[in-house]
Amino acid sequence: MSNHPDLASVAGQFGVPFHVFPKAADTKLAQERLERELLLELEVDLVVLARYMQVVSDSFCEAFPQRIINIHHSFLPAFVGGKPYHQAYARGVKLIGATAHYATAVLDEGPIIEQDVVRASHRDAVEDLVRKGRDLEKVVLARAVRSHLDDRVLVYANKTVVFE
Repeated sequence: MSNHPDLASVAGQFGVPFHVFPKAADTKLAQERLERELLLELEVDLVVLARYMQVVSDSFCEAFPQRIINIHHSFLPAFVGGKPYHQAYARGVKLIGATAHYATAVLDEGPIIEQDVVRASHRDAVEDLVRKGRDLEKVVLARAVRSHLDDRVLVYANKTVVFE
């Protein structure tokens, strides 16, 4: 399921059904309602927001409590919003991070499941930071999803305990 058709061919190669729900300001909530209905009909256990770049509504989060994982392209709470690697470059950071967390109605403030960092230096250009960050995002997201699917995540008070 996606809000754009870019990966339809990849899903097709694996025989995976692919549904597109394009979003615009005036259709966002209606499309989200259709997404929610399909996910509930299919009895989906986990929703992963990877490159989704949309804020999900309260009602969507309420339909899947602690069952929506978002990958954030920085070490939360730093560099929230768009172009985090550009922000990091401008600040001369020495670490690039990625954070996987449960989505809540408050953007990027859900309980954190997994985080990691990779070194950066003054020699790195913005493109290097983007590449390093995207590689790290994949690893962090995979670990968070595995922890969730293995029932190793306990959520309390907007925090998590992740058992090894």
